[in-house]
Amino acid sequence: PTWGLWASTPLLALLGAWHLSLQHELIHGHPTRWTGLNHALGMPPLSLWYPVGVYRTSHLLHHRDELLTLPGVDPESNYVSTDDWANAGPLMRFFWVARKTALGRFILGPGHAIAQSWGEALVQVGRGQAGALRDWLPHWLLVAALLWFVDRYSAFSAWQYALLVAYPALSLAMVRSHYEHRAAVEPQHRIVVHECGPFMRLLFLNNNYHLVHHDLPKLPWYLIPRVYRAHRDAYVARNGGFVQSGYLQQARQFALTPTDGAVHPNAADLLARVERPS
Repeated sequence: PTWGLWASTPLLALLGAWHLSLQHELIHGHPTRWTGLNHALGMPPLSLWYPVGVYRTSHLLHHRDELLTLPGVDPESNYVSTDDWANAGPLMRFFWVARKTALGRFILGPGHAIAQSWGEALVQVGRGQAGALRDWLPHWLLVAALLWFVDRYSAFSAWQYALLVAYPALSLAMVRSHYEHRAAVEPQHRIVVHECGPFMRLLFLNNNYHLVHHDLPKLPWYLIPRVYRAHRDAYVARNGGFVQSGYLQQARQFALTPTDGAVHPNAADLLARVERPS
């Protein structure tokens, strides 16, 4: 109430995005050796949208590098299959292309991800699936408690917090993942290294050095830059020169221009080479 909406809104959005980066660290076993404690630290729903347990399940599947970017298999893929594209209407095709642009990803990406995940959760909870009940019901209770607290004790109403803080927090997180992976034959050629400035490195807890993270997923965030600097030439060679120089430069380059095609160019061939996860 003292600072008001104009100061509080961007600071809280940054805090929410930072907490999403923290949740990513917790999933990979930091900062403690106790999984239960790490999980508890990730449970506060500052950004509202996802239970940390659901994020953990999908993100660890994403770490099968040979499946990276493959639609329907990699849960964090920004590509669609040729069949899905052929069966989609013009509105859906427009969205798939738009989310490959920086503005589309920032504005539309969170809404699609939220609608998709919450829709699936409601169906699973309605069916009484144990995993969904375990993850989503406590999360929704915590969200309700957080929004009640915000509405009662802050300058925000509940809906203002959701739309002006939590949604932009997810948008900021999606800045990092906008062009984090590309379609390529070699798995390591699919993973970016983003040589951004100190502010964005801190916001994303050095996950911008994404190939290093995939290479050493249990390496704590504060050691990642040291490893990258010591082996920079080797990492750049390993990912086929997939290096970006900064998120502002990326936003300018791809503001309204897609990073690449919405349809994965060779998903079927790549998937035929690997064993699908159970």
